[in-house]
Amino acid sequence: MDATVFAQELEKMGFDEVLTRDWPANHFVDTHTHPFAARALVTAGELVIGCDGRTCVYRAGDVFTLEAQQPHTEQYGPQGATYVVGRKYSA
Repeated sequence: MDATVFAQELEKMGFDEVLTRDWPANHFVDTHTHPFAARALVTAGELVIGCDGRTCVYRAGDVFTLEAQQPHTEQYGPQGATYVVGRKYSA
């Protein structure tokens, strides 16, 4: 999916904020949560999200979602990762 089309879809789905995030190679973020739900399209690189005892690998073209306050880890691949993400804050 095209990143521009994905961003437009996020806005139609009611995401409050849409932005592009770039992460460096081999960066690790230990268990944490976010105050927002997230839906993202990976546009380059790779990341592994650890959540609920499982790990999922996401590469360019893959979409991932996380609920608000969902504990997870993030491990970015050898080339880092870039993704377009929508954030939806609860009222």
